Amino acid sequence: MRIVSLALVSALLLGACDVTKTDFPVRTEAVRAEVEEMSTNVVIVKLTADNIDAFNTPRDLSGNRGSLASGGWDYRVGVGDVLDITVWDHPELTQAAGAGRSVEQAGQRVQADGTFFYPYVGQVQARGRTPETIRDDLKKRLAAFIPDPQVEVRVASYKSQSVSVTGEVNDPSRQPLTDVPLTLLDAIDAAGGLTSSADPRRVIIRRGGRSHTVDMKAFLEQGVGANNPVLQSGDVVSVGRQQAEEAFMLGQIVKPSTIDLTKENITLTQALTRVGGLSEDKADARGIFVFRDTPMGITVYQLDASNPTAYLIGTRFVVLPQDVIYVTSAPVYRWNRLISSLLPTMTVVRTTGDLGAG
Repeated sequence: MRIVSLALVSALLLGACDVTKTDFPVRTEAVRAEVEEMSTNVVIVKLTADNIDAFNTPRDLSGNRGSLASGGWDYRVGVGDVLDITVWDHPELTQAAGAGRSVEQAGQRVQADGTFFYPYVGQVQARGRTPETIRDDLKKRLAAFIPDPQVEVRVASYKSQSVSVTGEVNDPSRQPLTDVPLTLLDAIDAAGGLTSSADPRRVIIRRGGRSHTVDMKAFLEQGVGANNPVLQSGDVVSVGRQQAEEAFMLGQIVKPSTIDLTKENITLTQALTRVGGLSEDKADARGIFVFRDTPMGITVYQLDASNPTAYLIGTRFVVLPQDVIYVTSAPVYRWNRLISSLLPTMTVVRTTGDLGAG
């Protein structure tokens, strides 16, 4: 019997410690002293109507508002472009398409040295010039052979300049630049649009050895025009994957899980509601805790919701990424769990005692 008594005393002592821990929501001052004795980096804050406004500031989800200066767009011919040149009333100077030849095949291709050959005038500089400038040059030089020549110059095939779109788009690709300005949104649309996992707040544009972060969401939702820049030749657009920002729901709640904070601000009451609320027969409403790691140490926020009006306070507490929300067990549930774990121990010890007595 002494063996049985010792086992019972040991189990009850362990159980008493367990129940004492359950009293944490009630005996705040005692636990505060105990916790602070163990660690100087833990602060316990009980949420009340008097202090809740300090935790009611929503996170800024707008992303980076910095814009990338793009300026105007004036296409300048480059190596590899094909020019279609027409001199009106002089078909001998116009290489017409047709008969199995495309406009690109019939046109004047800009060579590696930046020039192309044209009858009568010889080599014509094209690289770095607009079609209008090339036309004026040709017109002036042809005037020595043709009275008042009427010349038209257009780019038949754009080959020299492009941007690349990579990352979280449906069709990563190279996008040619033309005489029509190509904006960031245009380029992403041409690449099949954003995937479901893309982060439109952080689109990276690499230009001239530097990386620029552009918040496309600010343009799409708020009309910030500077966040839809005109792209330049050689730009590389990289759309990153959206990093999940979560809080963790644990303890005596209906559906322990994570809460996604990536796209919206969520309050403590909203978070509890989205996981089904507290488990009625197990949870102690006095013990709703939010554990938050800060540069100064861990802060533990307690919401005593034994009075349902406390949930109104919870609607003004903004949950942050990496917060751990934990709901404690009710004392009765702890006691029932203690009894459930104690009975098998008592049975084993009693059996051992009976065998010893026999």
